Amino acid sequence: MALAPSSPARPAAPTDRRIAYLGPAGSWTHQACIELFGGDAPLVPMERQALFAAYQAGTLHGLCVPVATSLVGATPYLDDVLALDAPLVVAEYPRMLGYSLLALPGATLRGIRTVIAHPVALEEARPWLDRELPHAAREEAASGGAAAQAVADGASRAAASLGPGIGAAFYGLAPLAEHIEEGPHNVTRWWVLGRETPAPTGRDTTALVMAGAAHELAPLRAAFAAAGLPLRTASTCTAPGTRHCVFEVEGHAHDAPLRALLARTAGLRWLGSYPRRDVL
Repeated sequence: MALAPSSPARPAAPTDRRIAYLGPAGSWTHQACIELFGGDAPLVPMERQALFAAYQAGTLHGLCVPVATSLVGATPYLDDVLALDAPLVVAEYPRMLGYSLLALPGATLRGIRTVIAHPVALEEARPWLDRELPHAAREEAASGGAAAQAVADGASRAAASLGPGIGAAFYGLAPLAEHIEEGPHNVTRWWVLGRETPAPTGRDTTALVMAGAAHELAPLRAAFAAAGLPLRTASTCTAPGTRHCVFEVEGHAHDAPLRALLARTAGLRWLGSYPRRDVL
């Protein structure tokens, strides 16, 4: 993966107002989009490759992907964002997760022999699973939505999925347990990519990226401090042959300190400025 130039031309905003998310339906990313957009924009599930290709081509108004979790750090989708020619981050959404165990109607907790979930969900729910379902096999799925779909398609009352509660409505399942492993250790952050930078609010975050690992960029961290730009997050992304660090600092690219820092720092790439959100 190679980073694009720091100031590429962005495609014109499409007239199509769709917001695409990492599918299938019933995933946590789907849930995040519902909470973010409500009925204001049509939501479309897409596979990973098609999702980023459509944004790159300018045929989508925006997309939503998870970029970090408190358990594993940066997700692979952050590398996909950095690989785009002109990504523009317009919103963030940090949310504390609590999983639901979903199964076909008529299933019982005692009868579950297989639990299907995203690998991160399996790890976050491991203490609960060890306690409540110690003999159940654990199978990995690409997302909570894919796990729920697999349970529905399998038509076995001995299988259950872990994911958001909305999976029950989409796939005809019923919750056997809810709010599993909900806690401050279990936070996922999404980015929304769009076409227009939000105006400054006075409480904003700016995402920046530079080649190198976080521990190799001490001078840049010092520059943030000298400019009065508090650092919120630093995530190292490693794709084949590359290493980059994404920083999120307080402030907006329209603010003088950030404008000056970007102007004098070679190789520092701006990804977007957006209103800061607290964990839901």
